[in-house]
Amino acid sequence: MASSVSVKVFRLEVAQPRKPQSPPPPKPPSPPPPQSPPKPEKAEEPAPVPVEKPPEPAMSELTVGINGFGRIGRLVLRACLQKGLKVVAVNDPFIDLNYMVYMFKYDSTHGRYKGEVKAEDGKLVVDGNEISVFQCMKPSEIPWGEAGALYVVESTGVFLSVDKASTHLQGGAKRVVVSAPSPDAPMFVMGVNEDKYDPAHMTIVSNASCTTNCLAPLAKVIHDNFGIVEGLMTTVHAYTATQKTVDGPSAKAWRDGRGAHQNIIPASTGAAKAVGKVIPQLNGKLTGMAFRVPVADVSVVDLTCRLAKPATYAEIKEAVKKAADGPMAGILGYTEDEVVSSDFIGDTHSSIFDAGAGISLNDNFVKLISWYDNEFGYSNRVADLLSHMFSKEN
Repeated sequence: MASSVSVKVFRLEVAQPRKPQSPPPPKPPSPPPPQSPPKPEKAEEPAPVPVEKPPEPAMSELTVGINGFGRIGRLVLRACLQKGLKVVAVNDPFIDLNYMVYMFKYDSTHGRYKGEVKAEDGKLVVDGNEISVFQCMKPSEIPWGEAGALYVVESTGVFLSVDKASTHLQGGAKRVVVSAPSPDAPMFVMGVNEDKYDPAHMTIVSNASCTTNCLAPLAKVIHDNFGIVEGLMTTVHAYTATQKTVDGPSAKAWRDGRGAHQNIIPASTGAAKAVGKVIPQLNGKLTGMAFRVPVADVSVVDLTCRLAKPATYAEIKEAVKKAADGPMAGILGYTEDEVVSSDFIGDTHSSIFDAGAGISLNDNFVKLISWYDNEFGYSNRVADLLSHMFSKEN
C-alpha cells in the first residue's frame, strides 16, 4: 500500500522594503507678535525746578505742657487756667499723681485752689480739664506729642540752655519757654521787647527772671522819657526753695547756706545786667545785687539812677502812671497807697510802682521803688508769653 506523503508547502514572503515616508510638511511659521509702534525718541527732560518745602500747617490751638511741678510750675498752671490756656500735660519725676492733686489744691502762700482738683483715670483733672501726668527724668523721653502739647514750659530750673531745653522737641514739642534766665536763649520781657520774637528763627526762648520782669518795664519808661545814664539796682527778695531752713552747706556761696527765715542775706543777681539784653540801649549801664529776706513771697526793687534829662519826682510819677494806664496796662502797676509787701500777694502785674516810697536827691538823681509778686506775677507773664508766641504762628 502506497504510503501517502504530505507535503507542506511554505510560502516564503519577502518583506517589501518600506517606502520612505515623506517628512511632515513644515508648520507654517507663527505670525510674529504684534509690535507696538516705535516710540518717538524721548526728548531730554529739563532739570527739575527745586520746590521750597511748604511751611508746616498752622497750629489750630495753643496747648501747653509743663515740665517741673514746683512753685513756678504749679502757679503757671493756675495762671494758664485763669487765662483760658489749655494745659494738657505735666511732667515731674519726683511727684506722683495723687501728690500732684494735693500740692496743687493746697498752697500756704496763695491759698487753697478754689476749683475742683482730682485724680481720675490716671490723669490730673482740674475743673474738668484732663491733664496727662508723666514721671520722666529726661526731657527727651516725655511724650509731649502723644499728649498734644505743642508748647512746653521748662520750669525745673535745670534745663536752661538751648541745647538742654531743645531735647523737649524730641518728644514732640514745637517750642519751649524756659521760666528762668538762660545762658544763650533769646530773652523776652512782656511789655518791653516781646515784639522782637521771631517764630521763624526762635524755638527755645527765656522769660527772664522775676526780678528782670519787675525792673525792665520801669527802666524802659524812665529811659524812654528821661534817659538813664547809669544805675544800680537792689532787690529785697523773698526767700526761695533753694535756700536753707536752717544753716547748711553751700559750697559756692557760703552766705546762701544760712537759715533763710533767720537772716537778711546779701546775694548776687544778674537781673539788672539782663535788662541790657532786653533793652540794648541800657547794656552796660545797670548792675545790681539782692538781699534775701525772711518773707515767703513778694519782693521789691530799688532802682537808683542818674538821669540824662532833668526831671522832678512829680514828672517821673506822671510818666510812670501814664504808661501803667496805657501801653503797659496789666504789666506795670501804679499805687500811691501806704502799702507793704503782703498787700501784693497774688498781684498779677510784673511791677507795681510805689509812688510814695521813692525819693530824689535832685532832678538828675533818683531812687525808684517797685513791688512784685515774684511767684504769681512772674507766672502770669509766662502764660502771656505763651499766648504772644502762639499769636505769631498764624
